[in-house]
Amino acid sequence: MLAVLLVGAAAGGTLWWLLADLAHQSAGQPVPGAGSARGEILRTALAAGAGVGAAITLALAFRRQNHQELHSFITARHAERVATATEHDAAERRVTDLYTKAAEQLGHDRAAVRLAGLYALERLAQDNPLHRQTIVNVICAYLRMPYAAPESASARESERKAALLAARRRYRAARLGALAVPDHAPRQETDREGELQVRLTAQRVLAEHLRDDRPLSTWDESPPSPRYWEGMRLDLTGATLIDFELTRARFTGSFDGVTFSGRAGFDFVTFSGDAGFDRVTFTGDADFARAIFSGEARFGGAAFSGEARFGGVTFSRAARFDGVTFSGEARFGGVMFSRAARFDGAVFSGDASFSEDTWFDSAVFSEDAKFDGAVFSGAANFGGVAFSRGAAADDQTFFTTWQSGEAFSEATFTGARATPTRDHVWPDGWHLEVGLDGTGFLVADSAAGEPSGNT
Repeated sequence: MLAVLLVGAAAGGTLWWLLADLAHQSAGQPVPGAGSARGEILRTALAAGAGVGAAITLALAFRRQNHQELHSFITARHAERVATATEHDAAERRVTDLYTKAAEQLGHDRAAVRLAGLYALERLAQDNPLHRQTIVNVICAYLRMPYAAPESASARESERKAALLAARRRYRAARLGALAVPDHAPRQETDREGELQVRLTAQRVLAEHLRDDRPLSTWDESPPSPRYWEGMRLDLTGATLIDFELTRARFTGSFDGVTFSGRAGFDFVTFSGDAGFDRVTFTGDADFARAIFSGEARFGGAAFSGEARFGGVTFSRAARFDGVTFSGEARFGGVMFSRAARFDGAVFSGDASFSEDTWFDSAVFSEDAKFDGAVFSGAANFGGVAFSRGAAADDQTFFTTWQSGEAFSEATFTGARATPTRDHVWPDGWHLEVGLDGTGFLVADSAAGEPSGNT
């Protein structure tokens, strides 16, 4: 309706203007050919109206086309979003179904079914990176469950003989026609050997997918292996782990209260955050050689029954070995302590027992190193050790047995201090010298037996 009015207005306006102009030219006198002029004027007005109408029609068609295209675009985008959401929901439902089935298999009585559940979870995590941490949490939870080790060969033989004797009694009773004396209810057997294999498999799954073989210098340049699950966190608090190996792994984890049965291998491991090993029991050798602790390292109350190897380890933040007991040989050669090193009740502070040799050759302590109350029952070698800030021995520090008089021959104790009022037993060739402010410094004896000053 608006377009019709516009066309009419345009035609009328044009006609009025031309007629008014013609009337002005005639000045009230008849003009030859006025009829043809009026026809021409009328045709011109109609042509102008038609032109305006065509322009309006073209504009309306353009507007209608834009509206249709916009509507089609919005409809297509909505359909695409609906399809994407539907596909995502279908994928999530599929993942949920697979996850549920695998978790049910992991709780099955038969070890073979539990193994199948583990491998199903591994494949699910490999194909769905967003669900990897959840699946790692499930595997860790399985390893945290109570575990009983397989019986020894002698126990299995005794059980076999008892079962054979019971079978003979039942056979004799059947021949005599007498009622057999019922045996004690048989013990509910669990497949301990099978459970051991399931746990070892779970450990291997974690070890394989946490291993990052890239050199440290190329982490920002080269992509990791597709098999590596980046950014994982392990929570194995209180678990029992058997011959646990995480060589060259990179992750964040807590191992508080874990019992490591057999060897524990953490060599060349990078702990991305804080690493908790409080109250851990190492029944075999523990290897942390060349490991990197990016966050705080806590070993409070840990017990090392075998050899403890920390050679070349880098502690980027505080290292706490409070109350640690090293029953075997402890090797800390070439260790880099970037922050304070506290071994309260172990190596540096508290009651720390070392039944065998202890090695700190070429270790570097960048900040405070505390040896409060450390007890070295075996040989302690500190050759080439450098204390950048200070080594404090505020309680009783005993160096009961030294490998040789050269144990501190190349040690550097810049600012090393001890409380003069406490009882300390220093190695041969070293003594405590008290300064004017009452601070005691550990200094080496000169060849003539005189103090040589602070080293």
